[in-house]
Amino acid sequence: MPLVVEAADLDAASVLMSEQYASMRLSSRGERHRLRIVQEELGRVRLDRVTLGMQFGFSSEPMGALCVGRVRSGRFSLAAGQDELYVRQGDVFLAVQPDVPFKGKTSGVECDYAIIEPGLLDEVAQNGPGVPGPVRLLGLRPLSPQAGAEWTHTFGLIHTLVTSPLTIKSPLVTAQASRLLVAATLAAFPNTTLTDPTIEDRHDAHPATLHRAVAFIEEHPQQDMTVTDIARAARVSVRALQLAFRRHLDTTPMRCLRGVRLRHAHEELRDVVPGQGVTVTSVAARWGFSTPARFSTLYRQEFGLSPVQTLWGERRPIPPGRAEMPSGQPVGR
Repeated sequence: MPLVVEAADLDAASVLMSEQYASMRLSSRGERHRLRIVQEELGRVRLDRVTLGMQFGFSSEPMGALCVGRVRSGRFSLAAGQDELYVRQGDVFLAVQPDVPFKGKTSGVECDYAIIEPGLLDEVAQNGPGVPGPVRLLGLRPLSPQAGAEWTHTFGLIHTLVTSPLTIKSPLVTAQASRLLVAATLAAFPNTTLTDPTIEDRHDAHPATLHRAVAFIEEHPQQDMTVTDIARAARVSVRALQLAFRRHLDTTPMRCLRGVRLRHAHEELRDVVPGQGVTVTSVAARWGFSTPARFSTLYRQEFGLSPVQTLWGERRPIPPGRAEMPSGQPVGR
């Protein structure tokens, strides 16, 4: 369930903004004061929809987190360090660096924000050896309008995922969704990450690396792992790992992990004992798939039949009236 907080006067709005973001001072330029914040938690990322029904200026201390936003309606100006920005409806922008104070003016605005723990950028960016950290975004605007549009699309997908009653709630799903949004942020904005494999990476992308990586995935399929975790287990850089998978398997480490999880889910569905109350939804959640529909699609692509068909016995037809993707009701044989 989302957290909804509201204020209807300037003093209350100042307190609320300071509680939710950082120590902040507001100065009104009108008599109408309205603030509403709707928050959705996504592990180490928070999704906020902020409605400011007033004209005011603000000045804030550093927030300690990265904040990327999109203007749904209205307009405002923002200054952070030496950078200044004017945004209006449809714009995607970097609102806050973790360690930089900021200020601005607004004339009534509604924005969506992704508030991201800084360390999550480092984990997703996967810098190679010798590349200085932490990862930083280097501009307040996306690399291009297309990059901004892609960020908006990903944010919308993640927001729908978080708010939909059909979404399977599990730690694996939450972790994967938050990293997807961070990856979209890194793809959209200029940043300090290294993108091309080094000479060392190319040298390390040999079969032994692949074997160590696959063994780690096979041994820990239910663990919430990133490509960085797999590279660490294989004792190489992330880019060497990715290159090894491309060279020798024509795939990626995370697709390999997904395939292993699908296989375990298949085995679990196949071996269900009647009366245990096992559902396709519960199995999908256990193996990190966000919705029954997504799980069913991937499952059918991999095994040529639906999860429910496996649960009922691969050669037995699904009884009339039974849905292929149950929403949580136990299915027995």
